[in-house]
Amino acid sequence: MQKPAPESELTRKLSIAIETYPIAGRFIISRGAKTEAVVVTATLIEGRGAGRGECVPYARYGESVESVVATIESVRDSIEAGAGRADLQRLLPAGAPRNALDCALWDLEAKLSGVPAYATASFEALSPLVTAYTISVGAPDEMRAAAAKAADRPLLKIKLAGEGDEARLAAVRAGAPVSTLIVDANESWDEATLARRLAVCADFGVALVEQPLPAGRDEALARLARPLPICADESVHDRASLAPLKGRYDAINIKLDKTGGLTEALALARAAQDMGFSIMAGCMVGTSLAMAPAVLVGQLASFVDLDGPLLLARDRIPGLSYEGSTLMPPAANLWG
Repeated sequence: MQKPAPESELTRKLSIAIETYPIAGRFIISRGAKTEAVVVTATLIEGRGAGRGECVPYARYGESVESVVATIESVRDSIEAGAGRADLQRLLPAGAPRNALDCALWDLEAKLSGVPAYATASFEALSPLVTAYTISVGAPDEMRAAAAKAADRPLLKIKLAGEGDEARLAAVRAGAPVSTLIVDANESWDEATLARRLAVCADFGVALVEQPLPAGRDEALARLARPLPICADESVHDRASLAPLKGRYDAINIKLDKTGGLTEALALARAAQDMGFSIMAGCMVGTSLAMAPAVLVGQLASFVDLDGPLLLARDRIPGLSYEGSTLMPPAANLWG
């Protein structure tokens, strides 16, 4: 019987796909609304193995579908020549393009070796996770109705937008009196109203507030007596952005599209824990393929927000399994 070719002799091919998935209703935050998730998927085929990774281009960070595809194409020769995850960290900066390739390399390694990605990442096993479920920003009566519909979920993430947020929060709490609430302001608050709005959140039993002030203009958080934990989102991307957050934030939201993949996400999570930050595992609105590697980050997190597929009208097949708000670890035929 002929032996398999050594990995160094295998030919690797990269393919890139742009895919669109409709959102159930609309996903609305302080910066605008969207009705579909447009994702970029990188697939690496080597020998009998195929690895996939998905990213979501995000205009907030200067990304578009076209720019993400072009950036992935710019390193095609290196990737097809056998560049690994360590090489990739040098080839591309943090961001969505590197995420798609990094996660595809993790998946490919698992498929070729037979060793699950979680084992390579030094986890003995993956546990199910309870994920937040997102309530989009809207009029108070709309948000109350949405919260009431999701009131059986243990953790709700409430999108806010500035003016009128107190009424929105009161409406959500009336609709879901028992659920734990996370508030995400998406940079929409200002220093003048910060203390009052945080006090209102505390009064309604909010467990965490994400990114109340704009990134780069969040110095006031260091001067404020915080009545509840504050989580950085837009202010944190990778380990290079971590040190300035000390004293301003209590937690960080780790998203693979910001870190540029699972490799940096795990390194960031462990560095943040060493500095005393709590971890939130977050996501953009994408399919189960984007959520699957983030489940590994979720193993280190105090809060998990990996509800992307729950917000879609249809997910890719095979997808992740959700039992209510409980997210099951990914099967190998999806990723890892």
